[in-house]
Amino acid sequence: MKWKGRAGSRNVEDRRGRGVGGPVLAGGGIGGLLIVLLITFLGGDPGAILGDGGGGSSSEPYVASEREEELADFVSVVLADTEEVWAEVFAEEGMEYVEPTLVLFSGSVQSACGMAGAATGPFYCPADSKLYIDLSFYDELERQFNAPGDFAMAYVVAHEVGHHVQNLLGVLGDVQQARNQLSETEYNQLQVRLELQADYLSGVWAHHAQGMGYLEEGDLEEALTAASAVGDDTIQKRTRGYAVPESFTHGTSEQRKEWFYKGFRAGDLNDGNTFNAPDL
Repeated sequence: MKWKGRAGSRNVEDRRGRGVGGPVLAGGGIGGLLIVLLITFLGGDPGAILGDGGGGSSSEPYVASEREEELADFVSVVLADTEEVWAEVFAEEGMEYVEPTLVLFSGSVQSACGMAGAATGPFYCPADSKLYIDLSFYDELERQFNAPGDFAMAYVVAHEVGHHVQNLLGVLGDVQQARNQLSETEYNQLQVRLELQADYLSGVWAHHAQGMGYLEEGDLEEALTAASAVGDDTIQKRTRGYAVPESFTHGTSEQRKEWFYKGFRAGDLNDGNTFNAPDL
């Protein structure tokens, strides 16, 4: 992705090195990460899976590596691109886009949705309209999910922004209201549609990024690889050796790729109603 030399977003809050005490997400390592991602990766509710754990503020100053600083600059530029795209798309629909804040953290973080650890993966909290990302996830995406490339990480950011778009449109609120009226299996199916719509919305952003000349050869493939790598079936087969479709909350690898690509082709909101789609 062509991003160097371009301005980043003003809506970035850097909390790296500010460890927080209290309950944090239980579990660690890639095994814990993969299991947690079945529930929370790319937009789940971290508050629902918090466990007791240690934590605390470090007295040592946080020193980021040169590579991490470059990643911080990169996600800031991607966020700025999403702001430009969604402001334009909302204006075309007669609406005003309210920009979210991106919080960079390391180790653990307190959000309005609860406290979460790095193992939660990137997430969006509708209660404070903020995206939360530990930049070490870039390495996990590359090494553990076999989804390398800067545009794979751009897809992650755009997906979380997609949840913010859903929040502004009232979709997240509607889904939360339905939670107590549905069985666990029915709610899981609703969650799948929610996540696939966020994939579609990230594809809409990618469509416009290409139109602005920011995509390079191979970028689209990187995003599709990342979308496939975090499908419920792929993750469950990796962690338990088999898939349980009724427990899916984010969609299969093929579904995630398909809805991202639909958004990429369309470039607008018109074809992204996954809730009315008879066949996902």
